[in-house]
Amino acid sequence: MFTRKRWVTSEVGLDTKAARRAGILHDIGKALDHSVEGSHAVIGADFAKKHGENERICHAIRAHHEDEKPKTALAHIVAAADAISSARPGARKQMMENYVQRLEDLESIGNSFDGVLRTFAIQAGREVRVLVEGSKVTDEQAVMLSRDISRKIEKEMNYPGQIKVTVVRETRAVDHAR
Repeated sequence: MFTRKRWVTSEVGLDTKAARRAGILHDIGKALDHSVEGSHAVIGADFAKKHGENERICHAIRAHHEDEKPKTALAHIVAAADAISSARPGARKQMMENYVQRLEDLESIGNSFDGVLRTFAIQAGREVRVLVEGSKVTDEQAVMLSRDISRKIEKEMNYPGQIKVTVVRETRAVDHAR
């Protein structure tokens, strides 16, 4: 999260040290005593302010979940970086479970067709590689198989973007020179 934010802030001419500081402190309210009322963003901003933190950093902390309307570019960048970071696969347990299930479902769909040796969901589920038996699947059938697997994925699954289906048919000829 911090590297991406530093790059963005330097590209738009903002203070990278302030962005790093706001990024590090933005969720500090999650670590404080739960007897305090309010969201973690407000609690964290109040804590930072109480301990002498700069107001623009406090504003970015308070605004990263829009408990306060973001008024500065820094606040918008912290909120965007937080959203990007939390949306990555594995950031939340439930998201990780859904992610793993989606990969398993993709592989299961590929494996459900005749002649398939093994299916691999790769590129975070944006691509499926299907290995077929060269003796059972012709080149023409491989083309049709990629289309059929694609259609079955479209019919049975919900997913963002698109998924590339690649069928790999390999013929090996091996001999030994003695």
